[in-house]
Amino acid sequence: MAPHLYAVSLYDARSSQKFDPTLPRSLIGKLASDQTIDQATKDRIIRAEGAQQNGFENLGLFAAAVVAGNVAGLDNWWLNALSGGYLASRVAYNVVYVNNETRAGASSRTGLFFIGVGMCMALFVMAGNNLRNTPLSR
Repeated sequence: MAPHLYAVSLYDARSSQKFDPTLPRSLIGKLASDQTIDQATKDRIIRAEGAQQNGFENLGLFAAAVVAGNVAGLDNWWLNALSGGYLASRVAYNVVYVNNETRAGASSRTGLFFIGVGMCMALFVMAGNNLRNTPLSR
């Protein structure tokens, strides 16, 4: 949500128009025709919206990993450390995504993405290992 709020505030600050909350998905479409915003700012707004969309796309994986860890009875330290690490990687990912203007920045963004996904996968593997020798009926 933070990347979207940033995109909206940037749009409102630089555009002669204002963001229309009744049509929230129209923001990207309006950018192309808005001549009051420079291209670098338009690109930043587009990247912020992309970061938000990616966060929503990743949310299910993270939620499922945390639920799997809880159901499997993972140690709280590991569950919290990997969850916190995932959230920190997402914050860093969003900062890099929004501010990136180079291929090297895109590569670091990809690395941060895989770090976060790796933490989710670690939760799934640890949960599976915890449940491996558990009878199916309790």
